[in-house]
Formats: sequence, C-alpha cells, structure tokens
Amino acid sequence: MAEETEKTEPPTEKQLGAARRFVAEHGKPAKAVVENIGRKGARVVLVGADGALGDVIVPAPATGDALVEAVEDLEPAEWDAETVGATKIGAAHRHRMAGPRGRH
Repeated sequence: MAEETEKTEPPTEKQLGAARRFVAEHGKPAKAVVENIGRKGARVVLVGADGALGDVIVPAPATGDALVEAVEDLEPAEWDAETVGATKIGAAHRHRMAGPRGRH
C-alpha cells in the first residue's frame, strides 16, 4: 500500500500580514488558537494583549500552525482559563455575534 503524504500549504502573505497587523494593533504578546473547521480549513483565533479578538481563515490546521510559528510575538494557545480570561468582549460584539435574535 502506498504511503500517503500530506503536503502543508504555507500561509499566504495576506494571511501573514493580517496576523502581523493584529499583533501590532492589539499588543504583544498575542495568543493564537488554531481551530479545525472541517472542509473549509482552519480558523486561527487571535487574542491580543488588550483582549481584542480577531481571526484568520487558512486552508488547513497545519497551515494555521505554520502561520503562528511565522508571526513574531504570536504565541500558540488553547482555550484554557488563561486564554479565555484574556479576552475582553464588549456589548456591541456580543450583539453582533448573537445574530438577528440578539438585535433589538
């Protein structure tokens, strides 16, 4: 049986630039949680030192890991108490994420 090799697609300059801008705008160090979103790839959730949230969509979890490795002052993280506690989510963001039912 032939051995399967999975080729990791590297992050694009656009993806790297978005993550670097986030770190520059929201403080160092920033945290990154790579979440598999199935066929669509992976979501790299960014948590700035100021508690802001952002994200970058990449084609695969391995690409997300490569993005985190390539961006200075971006640390790999998990959704543990420390990472969750570092987020600061305001009322406007909560309403937007709630969708139509959360809007008045």
